Amino acid sequence: MSILTLIPLFPLIGFLINGLGFRKIPKSLVAPIGIGASLLSFIAVVIVYLNFKENPHVIVEQVFDWFVVGDFKVSLSFQLDQLSIIMLFIITGVGTLIHLYSAGYMSHDEGYGKFFAYLNLFLFAMLLLVMGSNYLVMFIGWEGVGLCSYLLIGFWNKNPDYGNAARKAFIMNRVGDLGFLIGIFLIIQNFGTLEYLEVFEKAKSFESGSGIIVAITVFLFVGAMGKSAQIPLFTWLPDAMAGPTPVSALIHAATMVTSGIYMIVRSNVLFTLAPATLEFVAWIGLATALLGATIGLFQNDIKKVLAYSTVSQLGYMFLGLGVMAYTSGFFHVITHAFFKALLFLGAGSVIHAMSNEQDIRKMGGLWSKIKITAITFLIGTIAISGIPPFAGFFSKDEIFAHVYTHSKLMWALALLGSFMTAFYMFRLFFLTFTGSFRGTDDQEHHLHESPSSMTIPLIVLAVLSIVGGFIGFPEVFHLPHGLATFLEPVYEGSKAVLPTFGEVHLDHNTEWLLMGVSVAVAAAAILLAYSIYGRGKGIPAEDSEIGGLKNVVYQKYYIDEIYTAIFIKPVLAFSSFLGNIFDTKILDGLVDGVGKLVNWLSKYVRRIQTGSIAFYLFLMTFCIVLILAFNLYPFLMEAAAKPEIQIPGK
Repeated sequence: MSILTLIPLFPLIGFLINGLGFRKIPKSLVAPIGIGASLLSFIAVVIVYLNFKENPHVIVEQVFDWFVVGDFKVSLSFQLDQLSIIMLFIITGVGTLIHLYSAGYMSHDEGYGKFFAYLNLFLFAMLLLVMGSNYLVMFIGWEGVGLCSYLLIGFWNKNPDYGNAARKAFIMNRVGDLGFLIGIFLIIQNFGTLEYLEVFEKAKSFESGSGIIVAITVFLFVGAMGKSAQIPLFTWLPDAMAGPTPVSALIHAATMVTSGIYMIVRSNVLFTLAPATLEFVAWIGLATALLGATIGLFQNDIKKVLAYSTVSQLGYMFLGLGVMAYTSGFFHVITHAFFKALLFLGAGSVIHAMSNEQDIRKMGGLWSKIKITAITFLIGTIAISGIPPFAGFFSKDEIFAHVYTHSKLMWALALLGSFMTAFYMFRLFFLTFTGSFRGTDDQEHHLHESPSSMTIPLIVLAVLSIVGGFIGFPEVFHLPHGLATFLEPVYEGSKAVLPTFGEVHLDHNTEWLLMGVSVAVAAAAILLAYSIYGRGKGIPAEDSEIGGLKNVVYQKYYIDEIYTAIFIKPVLAFSSFLGNIFDTKILDGLVDGVGKLVNWLSKYVRRIQTGSIAFYLFLMTFCIVLILAFNLYPFLMEAAAKPEIQIPGK
């Protein structure tokens, strides 16, 4: 067995041990098993990377033949290249930190062993998704992370609202997955294979804008809409905050929600051949970024603010992909994994200190109480706001530069979203950590810093949020762009079908100007947030006191209510009709009617049974005559139709 196969196998083994024995395994062993499985997988990734670095070529390793139908063959096989290696580092590296954090955060939960089993199962499914060498293996992992998302969001299933949130996530993801599945069927029909290398090689023979390529990419993007929470399939993500905070950090910030971006970057040849789809992707991404940012402006639940921030940041990633800046969009996946995981885990540390309180209106003054959490949270806030030299600045700047060359209008709208991002994130920071404490005396008495199992991941992620952007310096700095150089082989197909692929025509003065404007906008947003909310000022009003347009935004534009009116209520009404009217009145009536008809007929037919032998003989004779007449009738009719027989000589 190769090391490559061991990468997903370790989390699977961890899941089986904790999952099958969570009632019997001592609690002291649960976390070491779960963390150890993730850590071993990370070590295996490091070893694979070191071997790959010496001989950087695509590796396809077949585990076994899955099934063969005629000439069509699908294998369970893994593909290792530059793109999958980076994703493996994110999944196993950030995943291990979150496993370690969970050891402290979930230590008092009765489902401790089950929780770690689910985390390991999620890692296994996510690793399958990124390691598969064909679309079907990707789809298995795709469905696997959807299942794990359902299990983890509804982990505290005694609360009905959490169960509803889990079902909502599961169903909305299935809507997107149907689109992905149709895209896979179209690939089979038109390429005769699902293997990436074969599909992308055959795709080079198609013309740009080909109808079938556009159809395939649109359906693939529908799948990405669901998994990566884009309009209109985004409303499940904020509700997913019902799950434990480590779940929010692992699944809904660093890994699962970036599956759609990974899938598009992996399929870059197909999308490069479909410019119409890319334009659609760009506008959907931009609209999602702005929608998420506006809703985040007035949210008061610390996790909900971060949830809508995630929706918005995912929109920026798709905006980058839509303008064919695949590396830039993926760059933001990496930096976002660092600072958003940091922010979610920081929020969990705040909630832990506040005795499970999540309303920022009831916090304040926590800077001096939980210093490590506060400092690391500030680093994450600066990073997401796009302030240099923190990680978020470099990836966001790259996206904005490509968007500027594509459309000035898109760039201006993206800049507006960036302003709102910096504003609501520092609003969150100021209301949580500055001013005076606004909670209860009991909460203030129990305020304490989180244990080291929680603060160590925060510190590591804070360091990554500071230096993570250095893997991709802007060209104007005359420093190497390590990420672009490393990923260059992934885009060979796109370069073959579009010779101008990857070219950005910006002079250094324009590039400096764009960076300056971006930083100035973020700085202005921070100053505005400080002037309104700094030092405990501007405490948001209670929900009942919010009115007007602000309430519309606070209520998330009533999108959930609109979906309920358009989709859920008609389905429920139709179900009610089928259950209460069609089933009971029509179907039951039809069945009952047959019985009543039989009873009615039998009431009259049974009168024939008189008991008189003479009547029975008469009836039998009459029936024999009828049978004979029935059988002789055709012959009599045939004879009557023949002409009369002529006698010769007459």
